[in-house]
Amino acid sequence: MPQTKWRDQATDWLAPVIDALPEPVFVVDAEERTIAANGAARALAPAMRFGEPLSRSLRSPDMLDAVGRVLAGGAAEKTVWVERAPVERWFEAHVAPMRVPGYDAAAMISLRDLTEAHRVERMRVDFVANASHELRTPLASLLGFVETLQGPAKNDAAAREKFLGIMREQAQRMARLVDDLLSLSRIEQHMHVRPATPVDLTLLVAHIVDTLTPMAEEDAIPLALDLAPNVIVPGDRDELARIIENLIENALKYGRNENGGEKPIEISLTRKDAVATFSVRDHGPGVAPEHIPRLTERFYRVDAGKSRAKGGTGLGLAIVKHIVLRHQGRLAIESALGEGSLFKVTLPAIDPDAAKSR
Repeated sequence: MPQTKWRDQATDWLAPVIDALPEPVFVVDAEERTIAANGAARALAPAMRFGEPLSRSLRSPDMLDAVGRVLAGGAAEKTVWVERAPVERWFEAHVAPMRVPGYDAAAMISLRDLTEAHRVERMRVDFVANASHELRTPLASLLGFVETLQGPAKNDAAAREKFLGIMREQAQRMARLVDDLLSLSRIEQHMHVRPATPVDLTLLVAHIVDTLTPMAEEDAIPLALDLAPNVIVPGDRDELARIIENLIENALKYGRNENGGEKPIEISLTRKDAVATFSVRDHGPGVAPEHIPRLTERFYRVDAGKSRAKGGTGLGLAIVKHIVLRHQGRLAIESALGEGSLFKVTLPAIDPDAAKSR
């Protein structure tokens, strides 16, 4: 049988086999030309053409060197391929020799996507570093004041009173941080379980607004409410209260118009078909566009000093995002410098009559 016929039969047999594999798989001949690739591989390297060198579609010197060694008679190898554009992606490449009828030599390259694992590990490292940093500062402050009270200020009543007040603030800051960390951990543990208890969001928003009204009055910030009646959503009442409280508190703390002429913080709740929408709009300084995608990252602050001064832990919006995701909802943020910010949460809603029958 002619050599080309052997090759056609080989690739006809090989294609459906590697197409059944979920991860990207390429097969190359002795000259490193692509002779087969499954759908996942073609999606990863759309510029790939059969019969052309693999180097034209995959630009990874380490992986191509491994392919060369395997085709030269070497044992199977593993290497890492990092794709930098258009977004950073990490792959573990496994290169193994393969017998394909009609070819002097062949190698199979299978790729395992490590991007998510690298992202999670990076987040874990950043999280531990940030949490340690956030706790280290107030802890160092406390230790310093304790040493001062035990030493130079031992008999100074005025200094003792002043230092004890500062120590109380620092201890409260650490307590808030620990509470937020524990809340975030509990939410993450139950991310796969969707809450199903009917919650009257209208009553809940009204209740939270009542509890925060003294804070708004103290800062002379008016609140404008527009709440649709009987907005019922399936969820966890405590977690939904956390969303409402965090977003309104953020608006009170950071959404103040610094030029005076205070406009109200607009709190809205609507229901359309099977979707409930809760939104909080302020008319404060707003947020620059480059910060908006990162606002829900843990410990990310636009103005770290201002956030800490107002008792912020840097975890509020991260908690909101995780609760919204657990409730199969969506968080949208719109803002522009000098024009204020809008935080909008959409959640699945249920019919009030159906909720009563549950």
